[in-house]
Amino acid sequence: MTEFQAEPGVIRAVNDWCDWLRHQRRVSKHTVQAYQFDISVFLKFITGHIGYPPGLKDLENLQTADFRSFLSARGAKNISKTSSARNISGLRSFFRYLEQQNLGRNSAIVNLRTPKQPKKLPRPLSIDESLETLAAFSDLHAEPWIGKRDQALFTVLYGCGLRLSEVLSLTLNDLPDPSTELSNKSIAITITGKGGKQRIVPVLKPVLMAIRAYLDICPYTLKEHQPIFLGARGKTLNPGVAQRQMRRLRHLLRLPESATPHALRHSFATHLLGAGGDLRTIQELLGHASLSSTQRYTDVNGEQLAEIYNDAHPRAHSRTRS
Repeated sequence: MTEFQAEPGVIRAVNDWCDWLRHQRRVSKHTVQAYQFDISVFLKFITGHIGYPPGLKDLENLQTADFRSFLSARGAKNISKTSSARNISGLRSFFRYLEQQNLGRNSAIVNLRTPKQPKKLPRPLSIDESLETLAAFSDLHAEPWIGKRDQALFTVLYGCGLRLSEVLSLTLNDLPDPSTELSNKSIAITITGKGGKQRIVPVLKPVLMAIRAYLDICPYTLKEHQPIFLGARGKTLNPGVAQRQMRRLRHLLRLPESATPHALRHSFATHLLGAGGDLRTIQELLGHASLSSTQRYTDVNGEQLAEIYNDAHPRAHSRTRS
């Protein structure tokens, strides 16, 4: 976390707020770390802005112009609008906490307009690229069990539309009993996503088969509550390793830079929607709190339709007659 100076009351409030986020809101550790960074960057700026470490009363008295100065300073450092918008989101959470605890109320942060973010559409892989990617993982590593691990992990990403953190949290308890006879019907499992929210996700037979193929040759003995995806030394797999493996495969298959582990989640949603999947159902499967997050995939489909039209329609490249 970025170092900052503040009066003891502010430091105590920041620490209590982070504990509240962890234990009451049950947000992920990554979100807590991001919010800690947001507030520390802001307090460091305010110390220089007002000329001394701020107290709770100073934070309460901040005006809209002070927050705008913070955003201007971030912009001068070439910080993206997306990052600045996230900074403001973290600050709003902190100031709401201060108000709830009767430690101070600031209306300026409520009325502050969040920087407008550029619309960024998901970049899914095509169906052929997705299937080629999954097939190639088993041969990517010299250790057969690691190749099977990677193939299983990325098959879950694409086959279930999970976040990488959700896949890496899967345990034996989350999966059906190994003795269960697999049919062509999917088996539903419970996934705990952002904010501790749970959702039911169907797991298709090919996905379960990929997991079992990995578990059958994994050299480590797994406990029921231990994550199933392990690193080379038997510890829980680091997400950075999965991301690195995807970069290696991306280079070998000449896939675009947008081909990341998360792109397989995008591909899951886009391919379901393209096959006639219901938007509300896809929202539930992805664990999106808001339908607007899922609606981005309709924009992706629209963009793809336009590309197909421009490539294939006989009038797309003809000159307009005067």
